[in-house]
Amino acid sequence: MLDISEDGRTWVLSGPAGSYALHVTDRDELLHLHWGPRITLADAEALALRPLPEYWPFESPLDGREEYPAEGGPRFVRPALSVRTAGRRGTAWVHEGYETEDGELRLRFRDDGLAITLHYRMRPSSDVVERWVTLDNQGPEVEVLRADSATWTLPDRHSWRLSQLHGRWGAESRLVRSALTYGEKVIGSRRGHTGHQHLPWVALDTDATEEHGEVYGCALGWSGSWRISVAQLPDARVQITGGAGHDDSGLLTLGTGESYTTPVFAGLWSGGGFGGASRAWHAYQRAYVIPDAGQDRPVLFNSWEATGFDISEEQQRALAERAAALGVELFVVDDGWFGARTGDRAGLGDWTPNPERFPGGLKPLADHVHGLGMRFGIWVEPEMVNPDSDLYRAHPDWVQYQPGRTRTEFRNQLVLNLAREDVQEYLWGQLDGLLAGAPIDYVKWDFNRCFTDAGWPGDRYPQRLWVDHVRALYGLLDRLRAAYPGVAFESCSGGGGRIDLGVLSRTDQVWTSDNTDPLDRLAIQHGFSQLHPARVMAAWVTDSPNAMLNHRASSLRFRFVSAMAGVLGVGGDLTKWTEGELAEARQWVARYKEIRPVVQRGDLYRLRPPEGGPSAVQYVLGDETVVLAWLPAQRYGEPVPAFRLRGLDPAATYECLETGELHRGAVLLHHGLRVVLRGDLDATVVRLKWKYSLLSE
Repeated sequence: MLDISEDGRTWVLSGPAGSYALHVTDRDELLHLHWGPRITLADAEALALRPLPEYWPFESPLDGREEYPAEGGPRFVRPALSVRTAGRRGTAWVHEGYETEDGELRLRFRDDGLAITLHYRMRPSSDVVERWVTLDNQGPEVEVLRADSATWTLPDRHSWRLSQLHGRWGAESRLVRSALTYGEKVIGSRRGHTGHQHLPWVALDTDATEEHGEVYGCALGWSGSWRISVAQLPDARVQITGGAGHDDSGLLTLGTGESYTTPVFAGLWSGGGFGGASRAWHAYQRAYVIPDAGQDRPVLFNSWEATGFDISEEQQRALAERAAALGVELFVVDDGWFGARTGDRAGLGDWTPNPERFPGGLKPLADHVHGLGMRFGIWVEPEMVNPDSDLYRAHPDWVQYQPGRTRTEFRNQLVLNLAREDVQEYLWGQLDGLLAGAPIDYVKWDFNRCFTDAGWPGDRYPQRLWVDHVRALYGLLDRLRAAYPGVAFESCSGGGGRIDLGVLSRTDQVWTSDNTDPLDRLAIQHGFSQLHPARVMAAWVTDSPNAMLNHRASSLRFRFVSAMAGVLGVGGDLTKWTEGELAEARQWVARYKEIRPVVQRGDLYRLRPPEGGPSAVQYVLGDETVVLAWLPAQRYGEPVPAFRLRGLDPAATYECLETGELHRGAVLLHHGLRVVLRGDLDATVVRLKWKYSLLSE
């Protein structure tokens, strides 16, 4: 809902529980008024009447109160907008009016020939505020040094606490909370992709718990380099500014008639604690971000950990037959099917099937997989090239590089300059031919190295490749989805290196981490769930001991229940599994299919975090609930604590449909429904269904 004052200078956007309000003064100063619980237009107009504080000339009354601070004039905070024209930099805009369309508010400003539009939108039944900015140049060329998507202003509070997701390869999305102090806390990526080190999300609170208290969160929808700054100003006010690009060295130039639209920087206020905020983020993404989110993702098998680069059609057929016998629904051939790809030193860029390994191309294998009742998928890494490839030999100038410098190789590969139109058209031709030439249902799109030598010799403004690479990636994915609407896409970047709202709007799921150890995954998945839903979180069951990272042994039960918290996959070498293991795996796959709608589409409750002891998560969808619980270890014979369930009807009785680890098969919730994990189990699944209302008896 959008309310506008009679003079057209105060606006209030409202969702089910929250409101966002702003006001432009007679001096064209755009001020933030409110972000939090619902307020009325009259409340916002009263807030707009409050005068700005008076400061000595060492501080600015605008700092910490402006909605979108631009460089220039009487302000000292980090600017969200910094532009340079011939002979000067900075902005002195005037307000030109506003317009609305389909619930979107657009505030228009102008600085000479540069038009600046601030966009605001709250979707139906959501408290998430979407914000972004459009720059439209009708004057002389403008260099855009920095154009953040939004600045968020928090209410006056004491002792803010900052939550963020940090990590590295194999240890992504780990949650950390710390006290916010004066100055700036800056997180981001200067690597050309979202990065393993931080997810582009922050949350702030003062005293919130998992289910109680106010939480303010912000998430950026951008899959390249980015920056989010959380600043506590000298008067203790807090602002969050974020957008594309990691520094102010320049994003791009705008010639006459050219425009630039920033990615969306979304914000959410929740009064329901961290869990309430997570459920609101999940619902928003399922409704407005993730393609086809109402369709449950299939159980997949991926060949990588079973075969590595040593693959053949005959071998893949054998794996497919074993996978189908488990109940797998999607079979994915990973790296090694194309070009001269017998290792990581050759073949990237040559996206045609290896004639020795697949003499008839991919179609015979795909047909065999379909005949087994499964869908068929492949792995690609289109943005990369090996120096030992036909593509690089033909076009060595198509990679990012700095003239006169050694071309840095990671994993024996270079990054293609996707900002070039000829590179974009080459990749479109390769991928279009691939999808047209075989019945492929699924594409795992990988990105296995960061930008290092991000140069573009000969271009008049080479640093634009940082932005234009990502825009070209989005364009390719959009074009492929339009041409092949039945093909699903997974975003992967050496695990969780490219996960954000931008890529999620174009892909069906993401590869959460290359770390498939089920115990490590509990912490990774706990952090991931702060922002993103289980519907997109791919998780595999692989061999034990875990050969990828730590050689830790774990039961098949623990591995499955850990992976069942998201989109279940299997990645082990099925040819080496015993008949007993295969039989048990079939049971787990069948059990996952039964609970899948609740896990992938239900509301998530984190009952106990994975901090060394027992942990559990709960999903609620309609009249069903599913609990996944894990007991990694017991110390000193300590009793296992019970998990009290949440999100259920206190006036109802629930019947236990699965497992016996409950006090009773059906219990009264108002007496406290609790799940107990027995000490002789390391993981369990509990499934409940609403049975009848006490009021109806």
